[in-house]
Amino acid sequence: MNARISDREFRLFQELVYRQAGIFLPPVKKAMLSARLAPRLRALGLDSHAAYYRHVVAEGNEDEQVRMLDCICTNETHFFREPAHFDFLEQRVCPRWREQAAAGQRSRRMRVWSAACSTGEEPYSLAMVLLSQFPPGSGWEVEVLATDLSTRALEQASEGLWRVDKAREIPPGYLRTFMLKGVRSQEGWMRVGPLLRSVVRFERLNLNAGSYPGVGTFDLIFCRNVLIYFDLASRTGVLRRLFTHLSPQGYLLLGHSESLTGSLVRARCVQPAVYAPVN
Repeated sequence: MNARISDREFRLFQELVYRQAGIFLPPVKKAMLSARLAPRLRALGLDSHAAYYRHVVAEGNEDEQVRMLDCICTNETHFFREPAHFDFLEQRVCPRWREQAAAGQRSRRMRVWSAACSTGEEPYSLAMVLLSQFPPGSGWEVEVLATDLSTRALEQASEGLWRVDKAREIPPGYLRTFMLKGVRSQEGWMRVGPLLRSVVRFERLNLNAGSYPGVGTFDLIFCRNVLIYFDLASRTGVLRRLFTHLSPQGYLLLGHSESLTGSLVRARCVQPAVYAPVN
């Protein structure tokens, strides 16, 4: 197999990935693309990236397109990443929801969307906070939808199993309440407990799709550290679609290196990387 990818081959995949996922691969990513696609070329016995491209775009090979995107996706995350967002949820959002419910201004059902959930740390972190603030039996219903483009990441997220050294990312009270320590064959691992599993649901979703049918409306949407991979046109489209699924009183949280600048999407900045619809 020729491990090098030509400029022409890179452009073919660059255009394909952009069409499929809205992700723009600049030329500096050429070596990364070649390295990440190499396992698929070996698995299929193909000797060039051009041959793999022909295979990916051939009619009936939609499953291989999914595998290709799995190879390209970067799934870097951890529990309670960007802690200021979770402080905002605990200190401002949850008290506000309680006040609104007491005044009859909202229901006691909350829906939260982790729109680029990667391997699951973010949605499980959200569920820990929400279940601590609104525990079972309190009269509140908690639902967390977690979606991602990568089927590989979603499989790992659904399994909910991590090396125990990840436990240091989780506040001790949450760790004791919501996570299970592995024993015997799973010693050295930790697993998501049944209470978290009961409120978190995983689905594959492509943010670059023209619409997101069936997902519904959310009180809170986390879409963090994914828009940085999109160009302005793709980023604007994603943001507009996300806001159509956000409650008029809801919040959209982006990564701290992201903003709405240049997107022409109208929203109110509540605090850095936190936005609310303009009603």
